[in-house]
Amino acid sequence: MSVRRHLIPLALAVFAARCADGPHPTGVQQPLAPAPHFLRWAGGSAPQLTTIGTGSGGAGHGVFLASPGGLSLDQYTATFWAVRGEERSLQINYFSVTGDTSSPFLRLVVDDPAYVPGLGDLAPGDSVLMTVTIDPSNIKVTLEPTGLLFGNPAQLQVWYGGAGGDLNGDGVVDDADAWIEAQLLGMWYREGADGSWTAMPAAQSLADKSFTSALPHFSEYALCWD
Repeated sequence: MSVRRHLIPLALAVFAARCADGPHPTGVQQPLAPAPHFLRWAGGSAPQLTTIGTGSGGAGHGVFLASPGGLSLDQYTATFWAVRGEERSLQINYFSVTGDTSSPFLRLVVDDPAYVPGLGDLAPGDSVLMTVTIDPSNIKVTLEPTGLLFGNPAQLQVWYGGAGGDLNGDGVVDDADAWIEAQLLGMWYREGADGSWTAMPAAQSLADKSFTSALPHFSEYALCWD
């Protein structure tokens, strides 16, 4: 009987140690960081956009149009060929709500795509098809191929004048928006649809309402505030 009494505490101690070392399937998982506040296009609808592409082969132009009947496309996409060792660029402009003026929204300049996932390293003169997808609701873009790496960083400039000055989305342009612009607004990125949004280094120009950043690789980018 005395032997059994001594074995019971020992068995409980071993069980507790195994529980401490093993996984806890019922444990509380840490939630993902909350998403930041995204800037939205003025008027709450997808804008009309135009593209201008430049390179050694000349310039390409295109127009993005919203669908009729007040509906908008799920996404706007523009593509261009980038060549290692040659500067290529894509600029996307947006039209005002009245459609009578055009202003810049995005400019992407690349000259050294170095590595493409699934293809490997690019030699000088090799090309890769790049895709810019614009969110029709938020001032947000996705650059592909995802994970593409650069030797010399690509230059991305994004303007936020298309938000119409209402940065917090309350329908009024006031001092609160000016404070957000000067103190909180920035460029953010995330890796994949399941990733968390993270602030990234970018130079802000209050004069022309834009952010510029050097990109070592492609991902998803947005102008927002926390």
